[in-house]
Amino acid sequence: MELKLTSRETELLKAVAQAAAKIGVPAFAVGGFVRDKILDRPTKDIDVVCIGDGMALAQAFSKLFHPTPPVSLFKTFGTAQVKFDDIEIEFVGARKESYARHSRKPEVSPGTIEDDQNRRDFTVNALAIALNVEHFGHIIDPFGGLEDLKNKILKTPLSPAQTFDDDPLRMMRAIRFATQLDFTITDKTFKGIQQIADRISIVSQERITDELQKIMMTNTPSKGWYLLKKTGLLQHIFPLLLQLEGAETLDGIGHKDNFSHTLQVLDNVAATSDDIWLRWAALLHDIAKPKTKRFEPGFGWTFHGHEVVGARMVPKIFTQLKLPLNEKMKMVQKLVALHLRPISLTKENVTDSAIRRLLFDAGDDIESLMLLCAADITSKNQNKVKRYLQGFEFVKVRLQEVEEKDSIRNWQPPISGEMIMQIFNITPSKQVGIIKDAIREAILDGVIPNEHNAAYDFMLKEAAQLGLFPVIK
Repeated sequence: MELKLTSRETELLKAVAQAAAKIGVPAFAVGGFVRDKILDRPTKDIDVVCIGDGMALAQAFSKLFHPTPPVSLFKTFGTAQVKFDDIEIEFVGARKESYARHSRKPEVSPGTIEDDQNRRDFTVNALAIALNVEHFGHIIDPFGGLEDLKNKILKTPLSPAQTFDDDPLRMMRAIRFATQLDFTITDKTFKGIQQIADRISIVSQERITDELQKIMMTNTPSKGWYLLKKTGLLQHIFPLLLQLEGAETLDGIGHKDNFSHTLQVLDNVAATSDDIWLRWAALLHDIAKPKTKRFEPGFGWTFHGHEVVGARMVPKIFTQLKLPLNEKMKMVQKLVALHLRPISLTKENVTDSAIRRLLFDAGDDIESLMLLCAADITSKNQNKVKRYLQGFEFVKVRLQEVEEKDSIRNWQPPISGEMIMQIFNITPSKQVGIIKDAIREAILDGVIPNEHNAAYDFMLKEAAQLGLFPVIK
């Protein structure tokens, strides 16, 4: 296996070698950069380790290139960072680490390149490239990482117990790398995670969620979630999702396993969109099914209102996972709330009013909603799948027709509350809300067109019923 460096990367690494020679320190490119260059994966980060002062090497290097912005020094951590266009190089001195069981923050002391490789999480991340002129490009592989890359396996350089006990976040990283790279975690390493999965509790939620976000952005995120379940990590980091697991049968009537269904929907969405928040909506679209599950004799299993209950659960889930409580969260909440609506419209006699209301409620997220709903069709009956997809194509056409005619998406009322107060010379009151709601409902129901004059005339009639009349000035 060989390195696949770009000409720019080669130029930068040779400059590091020149700077290292100038100040007399051995230097190496290490970790994920080496792994990705062997796998021919794109990467924008280069980690450089030297036997000595990493900040001094960064400053010597920067004198050769005069980067803008200049080198950034982080004296507390003994690291430095240099940016060139879209490439970021981090410099640090080689170190060895020791851990206390209650913390993932190590005691750090200067070390050799061997010490630095020993502290790496996996053999494929413990590879190094010599950057000194006389050995430039030589790969240092003390743990057989090259062979593991070839065989697409993940294992720890030291014993799994020591590696994961020292830093439990490495358990999450194992699953993330296995999902990203489509590698297999060796049995010994996998069992090491299972044995101390509860140690993940000492890791901050922010670091755990950062790994979850990376898993969510892989080609097949379900692989990561299944691994989280099998290792026992899921019950510690997101037990609510595990409640979806299981297919109960009563009176000979069963329901599908909503855990596997959810992950299939997630993969279906991942195949059509890189929008991470749409992927989270897929993961959470049925999250309230355990809360709403009921068995009705003579009918079977129901999950009435799970979309409404699920939407209410989204803010709390985002808070617990330390996901952003912003417009993205509101988008996920909206998609969970609406994910059953389009399928109810796959009828030839669907009214313009129903289409208008969907456009009004979904706004600019209507395309994402339709992707989620199409992904939600996971039946093994191909005829059923085909029938539903044909129905969705019909709804898409109807959405386009109504949108072009009525301009309802992100609708703004032709008559605002301020206008109502000015016309009738009234202050903010319940009457203003009643009139505004009546105008909105009339437009959505197709009683009046979505235009100012029609809305104005309708407003006068509604106001008269409330005993309000325009004030002539």
